[in-house]
Amino acid sequence: MAGRQTGRHRRPPEEQATYREVFAVGEFRALWLAQALSFVGDQLAQVALAVLVYDHTRSALLTAVVYALTYIPPIVGGPVLSGLADLFPRRTVMVVCDVLRAGLVTFMALVPMPVGALSVLVFLTVLLGTPFSAARAATLPDVLEGDRFVAGTAINNITHQGTQMLGFLAGGAIVAVVGTHEALALDALTFGASAVILIAGLRPRPAPKRREGDSLGLWRGTRDGARLVFGDPVLRSLVLFAWLCAFYVIPEGLAAPYAATFGGGAVTVGLLLSAMPTGMVVGAFLFSRFVRPTNRLRAMGSMSMLACLPLIGAGLHPPLWGVVALWALSGVGSAYQLAANAAFVTAVPAAGRGQAFGLAQSGILAGQGAGILIGGAAAQVLGPETVVALAGVLGLSAAAMLTLVWNQVRGGVIGGVRERAGPVAVAASHAGGDDLPGGVSRSASAS
Repeated sequence: MAGRQTGRHRRPPEEQATYREVFAVGEFRALWLAQALSFVGDQLAQVALAVLVYDHTRSALLTAVVYALTYIPPIVGGPVLSGLADLFPRRTVMVVCDVLRAGLVTFMALVPMPVGALSVLVFLTVLLGTPFSAARAATLPDVLEGDRFVAGTAINNITHQGTQMLGFLAGGAIVAVVGTHEALALDALTFGASAVILIAGLRPRPAPKRREGDSLGLWRGTRDGARLVFGDPVLRSLVLFAWLCAFYVIPEGLAAPYAATFGGGAVTVGLLLSAMPTGMVVGAFLFSRFVRPTNRLRAMGSMSMLACLPLIGAGLHPPLWGVVALWALSGVGSAYQLAANAAFVTAVPAAGRGQAFGLAQSGILAGQGAGILIGGAAAQVLGPETVVALAGVLGLSAAAMLTLVWNQVRGGVIGGVRERAGPVAVAASHAGGDDLPGGVSRSASAS
């Protein structure tokens, strides 16, 4: 039976939630544990797939192509499939996606197959993660109110970054011990365990939208979701802040050639790759625990610039420890995404959360993939240090422009946080009246 949230009284809007309060909510514990299991399994699967493909083909290109398939499905299918999280009960969407992914990964683990068939199954497995992530993101505000949502988001980000760090350091060793197919089998088990945890720990809720009678419902939802997000100045600013990561993710894509400039190997690559996640963990903890809710919104612009500014220092060719420090500082600045995410989800009507989050997530992945691709091509000519510095310059310029726009619209958002103590706080801040573009009215049902 689902754990019920205790203490659902309204807290003063400026009172900060503690991690203890968040973990006291049974439904959040179920969502968090399911997420943590999936993250651990995915780290093993990524390493296992890379080793498996390279062992079969001895081709770095084919190995890279299979890895790139983890970016493509959410980009091409995200805006459409995310609408399933609004058309069907969200717990059902998550459980069905977990069961299907468990089956696909089990098939990969048990049946030898050529790279082409393996690539198709990888594509489908990642594609199913899109409606799952949209349903999960849309459910979290129903489980956590007010600043508990921000604290819960911080916990999820710290968990994600922590598993990344552990994956970079231990994933290869685990795959070497248990084997590639066995590692894939473990990933399948994590999906199955996630489904069981969600069934047992998450309360069923009805679908927020009535399903369309024709097959174009999802496409219409995609169009309405884009109109909703980009037709509103606050939502537009917030989603562009989220997409800013396209600039400061570039260094991670250049970690291997950057390590080579120091004469380093795999250990140096791992050190560089772990720098930003480490900074993000520190930044997320400090930003969520020691900064008041309204001050997070005020600091969002300057924090976004901090995410890009340290990268410019790469142009000075600092030593390895300096590069690690600069990348970690960039990770600290990227914690502004906590405030942007919280403001975004609370501003979107409950019935449109899945579609809006799918659109935002697809843009993030598209930007990251394009940034890494362009950065890699440019590094062939200019060198990794110069490309990282240029990414910092371009990102800082974009962040500065976004900050100027945000400073003009944030007043209403901050005022809404002060007046209300719940997920509906930000919704009253938009200057366009009582209705969002597209005729979708705001409602207290967001909680």
